[in-house]
Amino acid sequence: MKAWEKNVRKVTPYTPGDQPNRPRMVKLNTNENPYPPAPGVAKALEAFETDCLRLYPDPKSSILVDALAEYCHVKPEQVFVGVGSDDVLALAFMTFFNSDRPVLFPDITYSFYPVWAEEFRIPFETPALDEEFRIRKEDYYRENGGVIFPNPNAPTSLALGRSDVEDIIRHNPDSVVIVDEAYVDFGAESALGLVDRYENLLVVQTFSKSRSMAGMRIGFAVGSPLLIRYLNDVKYSFNSYTMNQLTLRLGVEAVRDEAYFRSTVDKIVKTREEAKRILGEMGFCFPESCSNFLFITHPRYRAKELYEALKKEDIYVRHFSAARIDNYLRVTIGTDDEMAVLYDFLRRYAKRQNT
Repeated sequence: MKAWEKNVRKVTPYTPGDQPNRPRMVKLNTNENPYPPAPGVAKALEAFETDCLRLYPDPKSSILVDALAEYCHVKPEQVFVGVGSDDVLALAFMTFFNSDRPVLFPDITYSFYPVWAEEFRIPFETPALDEEFRIRKEDYYRENGGVIFPNPNAPTSLALGRSDVEDIIRHNPDSVVIVDEAYVDFGAESALGLVDRYENLLVVQTFSKSRSMAGMRIGFAVGSPLLIRYLNDVKYSFNSYTMNQLTLRLGVEAVRDEAYFRSTVDKIVKTREEAKRILGEMGFCFPESCSNFLFITHPRYRAKELYEALKKEDIYVRHFSAARIDNYLRVTIGTDDEMAVLYDFLRRYAKRQNT
């Protein structure tokens, strides 16, 4: 080791899903939306005047903040935007989790949480999900330096009801509670209606899943004006211009088209329910999904072997090697045609396994 390396901050990085770019591939591994963004997004892109790129964007991101405030029925000073929900969450870790007491999040959850905790030198503990992969709300009633959990959880796809979410918030009046709602639009109850009741609640959502804009990187948080002010103070100490001109304009158009948003979500939910029926008939087991993916396992197949077999056919799903879930695959809900390719392969795979 070189002398200067002793002073390098070393962390175990987050490992994203594969991002292949192959003809005729079926990409069901990163929970992207299989449908295009709202039509207004394409129109705004065509009308975008590139001359404005020579100017700095509004550091307050006012046009997007105002659109989100109207959509969420809150005041603009209750909305924070960032470069994807990962950016928002990382800033929230840095801003709110600075106690000597451990931050609490589930043992099976979004794998970026322990990465941020390690990077920012935040102590943490991971209460175990129960045998059915559900969060036990009582595990979060103890002293802590903050609480964060996804609802629905990832990669399990299960969601807490809003009354249980509120119980966790109510039992933690001295900590900031962050509810990560990346998948909430596909079947869970949002905690947005609780932000005016609890000053310590921060709700985080993303445009990457239900709004088909993973490539634009837009995330946002809703909370009390005090929480949002603290977040902005930290943001401005790093970079005042996190949201670019084009992203802001396209983000506004995505928020405005409520009808398209609902129709896209409904299509994904319908395909998900059909996938549950078909995969169930094939012998797969999975938790009751409130997300845009299924967390599947099969009593006769090793998940890692199935993952590799799918990959050879250019069908990409997600496999996690962590304890308790290493025999599960996370399968994003694609279009009906994409799912048909998956089903066809699985039927052929089953025949090979039975011969």
